[in-house]
Amino acid sequence: MCLSRQCYDAGSEEFDDEQGSLGEYEGDRNEAGERHGQGKAVLPNGDTYQGAYENGKRSGQGTYKFKNGARYIGEWYMGLKHGQGIFYYPDGSKYEGSWVDDQRQGHGFYTYPNGDTYDGEWLKHHRHGQGTYTYHDSGSQYMGSWIMGKMESAGEIIHLNHRYKGNFVNNNPSGPGKYVFDIGCEQHGEYLQIDQDKGDTEEVEPALNTTLKWKPKALTGFPVWANENSAPSDQAVVEE
Repeated sequence: MCLSRQCYDAGSEEFDDEQGSLGEYEGDRNEAGERHGQGKAVLPNGDTYQGAYENGKRSGQGTYKFKNGARYIGEWYMGLKHGQGIFYYPDGSKYEGSWVDDQRQGHGFYTYPNGDTYDGEWLKHHRHGQGTYTYHDSGSQYMGSWIMGKMESAGEIIHLNHRYKGNFVNNNPSGPGKYVFDIGCEQHGEYLQIDQDKGDTEEVEPALNTTLKWKPKALTGFPVWANENSAPSDQAVVEE
């Protein structure tokens, strides 16, 4: 049995309307006998759909409910989630935003089961483009570029009283960057990254890691009072 988020995103097209005799339907039909207009369908697997149809396909506004409690409320086109919609997942997570051909794509807001959130651009179910990820427990944020679900290229991690600005590779800061403190000083330096291949896994919330080494180079904008041999104790680094 498939329990991943992608399974729910895909819907239940194997029981689509063309098969006619499968499931139950109450609602409007066109002259050809196809489901057309407003209607309600109960699929053989227990899922239900209530909303608009066009020539036998879910098209327009409608609500699809999975028998396990997951549901999608939003726009459809030719039987696929397409347009603006909200998906409530059985693990407590929620996505609200744009869909293209049954996939999260465009701008959307995702709330994860642990309370973390992502507000930004998506491509084929992945965080992709510009977006902001907020960690619920600490309130810290990553703002910047994403590529297929990972923090990549220019970005910054924002804490309560300081932030880190630099380049990111595979969810981790990499290369030259700087810590900017609210008191007015900046610590410039470089992150040395140890690559760890975790293989292909389903995208989850990015977490914090300690496999990186911060090499400080200069402190500007304030008298040298800090220990330049180490990064701030609550430095923001990320892991899978």
